[in-house]
Amino acid sequence: MTGNRIAYPKVVEIIVPGVTLTGNPLDDPAERRIPVYLPPSYNDKKRFPVIYLLAGFASTGASFMNYSFGRQRVPEMAESLIAEGKMQETIIVMPDCMTRYGGSQYVDSAATGNYETYLADELVPCIDRTLCTLASRKHRALAGKSSGGFGALRMAMKHPDQFTAVACHSGDMGFELCYKPNFPAAAKILEQYKGSVSSFLTTYENSLKKPQREFALLDLIGMAAAYSPDPGKCAPENMRLPFNPHTCETIEEVWKEWLTFDPVEMIEAEKYRVALRSLDLLFLDCGTLDEYNLQFGHRIFSNKAKQYGIAHRYEEFMDSHSNTSYRYSISLPALSEVIAG
Repeated sequence: MTGNRIAYPKVVEIIVPGVTLTGNPLDDPAERRIPVYLPPSYNDKKRFPVIYLLAGFASTGASFMNYSFGRQRVPEMAESLIAEGKMQETIIVMPDCMTRYGGSQYVDSAATGNYETYLADELVPCIDRTLCTLASRKHRALAGKSSGGFGALRMAMKHPDQFTAVACHSGDMGFELCYKPNFPAAAKILEQYKGSVSSFLTTYENSLKKPQREFALLDLIGMAAAYSPDPGKCAPENMRLPFNPHTCETIEEVWKEWLTFDPVEMIEAEKYRVALRSLDLLFLDCGTLDEYNLQFGHRIFSNKAKQYGIAHRYEEFMDSHSNTSYRYSISLPALSEVIAG
């Protein structure tokens, strides 16, 4: 039921009906339970700005709630930052956009469902109806890491009327550098299943312990479902891979479809440059040792942003891709300052 809340200390669970996701091609749940962090003085009277925090591939909003020894969860981090006077009181919404393939990339796809529309047109209004938010563009921000960073940046570029600030941590970009190097590994795994995506997924899903070495193929299946769906086929074969599984040669027609989602290509379009210029904050960062070569994609994007006169803040830090959630301690305060207004 829309707006139904189950209270926890500092966190509530918002049940979103998922009208947009009803009848999705994978029969994934339409109704989603969304964890939401509420700031200390939240009392159903005062209104607060909102940050939408998008999870990476193979993760979801509930993943931000996972305890890990020696590391703060997002609500604990926000609580500490607010108590120390480093962050403005802000609601943090952690959406669930998971799919059978491991993630939606926060895009509308005929292979997975309309997750971009779900976020912009259903989730945001639901949060504004249910909680005491400052329900306007200038009080909304997006953030995320990896696929979540990609989703946050792309959503800001495509929905400038909804969001005024974005933080992209190690977001997918520079597809030639971050995705193509994984083609051979994925092709080798797929060959073990005689080229059948369906056989691979059935085996993977039924494994009590997921084989980590096969994640490269799952990752590319998720991307293919987002970027190059094939609605003429039934799931889970309803996407086109960007390479020939036998020779590993790139299929240029499909690859060109992928590139239309690449932020370093999107920034070449004037409408997206206008959207980026309208932001009150564009924050990007990436580890200098990123295993997926995302530091290079981020440098390319930052250079293009400078060339096109797009104000932004770009930082690199000495680390790899994994276990870098501590970087939210940099972006969340910066976003909160902009949207507190």
